[in-house]
Amino acid sequence: MTKAHHEMMDGRLHVYTRDGSRFWQCSTFLNERNWRTSTKTDSLAEAKDFAEDWYLTLRGKHRAGTLKHERTFAQAADQFKEEYEALTDGERNATYVAGHWRRLNLHLLPFFGKLGLSEVKPAKVQEYRIKRRKEIVKGKSTAPARSTIKQEMVTLRQVLNTAVLHGWLEAAPSLKEQYRKSGKVSHRAWFSPDEYKQLYEATRERAQKPKRANYKEDAEDLHDFVLFMANTGLRPDEVKLIQFRDVKIVKDIATKQTILEIDVRGKRGVGFCKSTAGAVLPFQRVQKRRKGQPTDRVFPVGHQELFNTILVEQKLKFDREGQRRTIYSLRHTYICLRLMEGADIYQIAKNCRTSVKMIEDFYASHIKDLLDTASINVRRPRSYRKREPEARQGDSAG
Repeated sequence: MTKAHHEMMDGRLHVYTRDGSRFWQCSTFLNERNWRTSTKTDSLAEAKDFAEDWYLTLRGKHRAGTLKHERTFAQAADQFKEEYEALTDGERNATYVAGHWRRLNLHLLPFFGKLGLSEVKPAKVQEYRIKRRKEIVKGKSTAPARSTIKQEMVTLRQVLNTAVLHGWLEAAPSLKEQYRKSGKVSHRAWFSPDEYKQLYEATRERAQKPKRANYKEDAEDLHDFVLFMANTGLRPDEVKLIQFRDVKIVKDIATKQTILEIDVRGKRGVGFCKSTAGAVLPFQRVQKRRKGQPTDRVFPVGHQELFNTILVEQKLKFDREGQRRTIYSLRHTYICLRLMEGADIYQIAKNCRTSVKMIEDFYASHIKDLLDTASINVRRPRSYRKREPEARQGDSAG
């Protein structure tokens, strides 16, 4: 409810206060709609000065034909939030959804928020990319990774598509990156069989001989964590959510081996995973050591710091292409080792909750064991090669 009201510019401009706010507001009617804003001051004199400048600016834009009535990017973002949460409730992992909101609040809204939707053009998106590439990531000395900015573009596209859906924007602009480097596909950082052996032997030694006595349990957890990850292929975010009740030790009918059946909850919702036999003993050790209750998490801590310390000590932090190895590299190791053992690529994709194309592009393309030497090094019989010229002469003579 309006508490105080003043008219200016022969009644074309209004300055007033409302319940619940100590600041003066101002409003006017231009271009067949009402325009309102806050003066951000509780002084009437300052509010009148602000309102007059604001009104004259709007009228100048109106006369120049640049005063447009359109939704802002921030309004489209609010609509996207409301719809996305309602329509994907329970279908998207909470961490994945939170990533959208984090990218919006930290980066996209501060840059695009006040812009009209028609102002979000390819050139503006390019300006945003340049700005982000010049920023330094907090706690690091490098700019955001290309994959980080790519995720921000995904969120940006979602907001623009929401605007198109509601008719606020005729078409979403192109978000294609200009001057991009070669689209060459590189493999994901992983541990070769020898490197993986070197890693788990190092974690086992650390578990047996920790630097300090009170570090022993953490070192034991890390050793079992490495073995569990490399024998299940779980994503790091998935393994953090696994509770003891999600894991069952079963006798596999097909292989006659004892394995784990795991109910997985991750970015693609609920899925299932069957481990190799190598994951059973680490799981049993963790369960015994922690006396895990059904609702307790199996690996509530990722031990990232100790894992990186061991990688550096073993000179395993980077692969030969200079790619940085992380906890995620254990998932990549599982996929590569299974393919090297001759596992069916479709079954691996299902077990890892990913696509065959993803595996073909980032894993299978660099594994030499997948090349069939018998087909590559095929040779014609020597007797056939001797008779071939004679056959050709007979053909030409005829």
